[in-house]
Amino acid sequence: MQRMVKWIDALSGLGGALAGVMLCAGLVLIGAEIVLRSFFSHTLFITEEYAGYLMCALTFCALGYTLRDKGHIRMTFLLKVVRGRPRILLDMVCFAVGMAFCAALTWHTGLFFLDSVVSRSQSMQISETYLAIPQIFMPLGALVMTLQFLGEFLRALALLKGVEGIELRQESSDLGR
Repeated sequence: MQRMVKWIDALSGLGGALAGVMLCAGLVLIGAEIVLRSFFSHTLFITEEYAGYLMCALTFCALGYTLRDKGHIRMTFLLKVVRGRPRILLDMVCFAVGMAFCAALTWHTGLFFLDSVVSRSQSMQISETYLAIPQIFMPLGALVMTLQFLGEFLRALALLKGVEGIELRQESSDLGR
């Protein structure tokens, strides 16, 4: 179980790193567009379109990483009252609900992706991008988040069983982290 949790955490970390690369690529793309427009009166024509694709892809790729590092917004009023074993059980229920929601999200984004593959959808922009390429990040990112919920559930279960070397990550009490 510990090996699986570590593997899921590593997969989420990989998604976070990929999101960082995409963020840098978007920055370079927008910077190049600014330089071309400002100094050379030219344009790349694809900047807005690809910046949008990159934003969508990096958002989905970073979902699991953000969950792993307790970065998602949570309502913690109940968690501040409940302590010990009941808190772990409450966390497990929350993780199970989140996992079910993300599994459904994975399914529906996967159908969306497959529809683009089957219909060979292309962008209506000048680039005529094959839309399945940017859309693949949606089901992959949702799947990583589903797996991260599973990992958090397994981590809580191991903590409940008293397995050595497992601990739940605590949320930061600092505002804005």
